[in-house]
This record gives sequence, C-alpha cells and structure tokens, in this order.
Amino acid sequence: MAIIPIAITLYILFWFVRMTENAFGGMIRAVIPDRFYITGMGVVAGLLIIMGIGLLLRLYVFKKLFVRIETMFDTLPIIKSIYGSIHDLMSFFDSSKKKEFSKVVSIELVENGCLLMGFVTREDFESLPNLDGKDKVAVYLPMSYQLGGYTIFVDKSKVKPVEMSIEEAMRFVFTAAVSTKKT
Repeated sequence: MAIIPIAITLYILFWFVRMTENAFGGMIRAVIPDRFYITGMGVVAGLLIIMGIGLLLRLYVFKKLFVRIETMFDTLPIIKSIYGSIHDLMSFFDSSKKKEFSKVVSIELVENGCLLMGFVTREDFESLPNLDGKDKVAVYLPMSYQLGGYTIFVDKSKVKPVEMSIEEAMRFVFTAAVSTKKT
C-alpha cells in the first residue's frame, strides 16, 4: 500500500513523457534526419511549445484570439459540455486564480448530530434571479473519492467554521477522512 501512490505518480509521469515524445518527436523526425535526432527532443519541444503559448497568451492579440476560440467551443453542442467540464476542472487546480472556496465549514443537516464538511462558495446572491439569498450561503459538499458533490443553500446560522486549511479539508473529505497527513 505504501508504494501504490508513488507507482501511480511515476506511471502518470512516464505516460506523459512518452505521449509528448511520440507526438512532438514524430514532428521533429519529419523535419530533421534520424541520425541527428536525440531521444527526449520531443519532450523538450513540447515543453517549449507550452511555455511559448503561455507567453503568447500574455499579448493582447493572442488573448483576444484565445477568447474567441473559447467562445466558439462554448457554443458547439457536445463540445461545450466536454470543454466546459475540462476547463472548470483545470481552473480548480489553477493556483493563480482566487479559489472559489472561501472557508471550510461543517453543517448539521439533521438534528441527530450528523455533520457534513463543506466549503463556502458564495455569500452574495443579489445577481441571481429567483433565489432568496438573505441570510444564506452556498456550501459545496464534495463526495469522497470522486469529483462530484452537491451545492446547497443553507442559513448562515447552520454553518460552523472549521479550523482547517482548504487543502487539508479537501484531502480529508476526498479521502473519506482516511488521510491524516498535514499539507
């Protein structure tokens, strides 16, 4: 059990390197003779392309072009569902953006002492139509071992803060309270 996380991590890294090498290495081989090709050039080329795209996206023209492409993806049937889900998942892991989760809380939904741990995602509902948000907060209740969960709107009085960082709480909830490792 101790080596499984290490093995899976190494496998994913190996898969990524192999995939990058195959994709970009094939392109490089089409341009230069095989005798000049060194294994790993595809990985280096892939990393340089990713960095180059990142740098280009800082320029106004490319930023506008990227927004247009995103808008197109958001309007095409089927593609908008796939792209939107992947985009939201990647945004979740983007450390440069302000996290939607503002604090860790517990909620007692039934009167038998059963507590659920969640994350406050919104405290202001003025911009949402047909939602009486007075004295309510939106709380995301993640499900263990998957990327699903529920967003509920609950009275502020039912929400109790939990003294945990967002990262500690996510690890705790996503592993069904098995993880005790501090981040």
